[in-house]
Amino acid sequence: MESTPHILVVDDHRDIRDLLAKYLGKHGLRVTAAEGGAAMRRVLKTSAIDLVVLDIMMPGEDGLSLCRHLRETTGQPVILLTAMAEETDRVIGLEIGADDYLTKPFNPRELLARIKAVLRRAQSLPRTSGAAAKGRIRFDRWTFDPNRRELIDTQGTAIPLSTAEARLLSTFLDHPGMVLSRDQLLDLTQGRAAKVFDRSIDNQVSRLRRKIEADPKNPALIQTVWGGGYRLGAEVART
Repeated sequence: MESTPHILVVDDHRDIRDLLAKYLGKHGLRVTAAEGGAAMRRVLKTSAIDLVVLDIMMPGEDGLSLCRHLRETTGQPVILLTAMAEETDRVIGLEIGADDYLTKPFNPRELLARIKAVLRRAQSLPRTSGAAAKGRIRFDRWTFDPNRRELIDTQGTAIPLSTAEARLLSTFLDHPGMVLSRDQLLDLTQGRAAKVFDRSIDNQVSRLRRKIEADPKNPALIQTVWGGGYRLGAEVART
């Protein structure tokens, strides 16, 4: 089996694609370049990609849309490249599942370091059972449909979840009873791009609790473990 990480660089600027392909290849990575979303999908159908470097500002489908697509259909880590230094763009990227980001212009050496860090994190994550990705999951009074990103109560009422909420719930369902630290939850759901965003996992947990807890102020399903993190306090069964 090929052990060298295979990186997909998606950027509409040929000069940037060529520069990164040459630099990353020189430092021991396999690199495939794509000029946009259509080319990216073609590569993903024919190649085993370990990480995607994705430019945000592209004509047609932009990087945020493509990142959302990757998070809904694949498990590859994503590093976003953006020419905008505004915090809003970085937060949006992290919320939809990017593992890290770099603001243009950047030093290729820094990108290489971030790629290696993200790959190390991906390799060190707890193994998952895969249950949340295979079908509907029952827990407490809820049924979770990961394909539709919906929660269905005992009366058959469907409650839609955002991508971030669905990924967080899937993580808890895949690790029932396990205490997951904030760092692990960030890695499993969106990666850690900067410490300034570490508390964002608490906000996501709060939003999810408002949807699934009978009393969000006294949560029984997503339990806080002081000094440890969070855990799912419910039995899980796949239907």
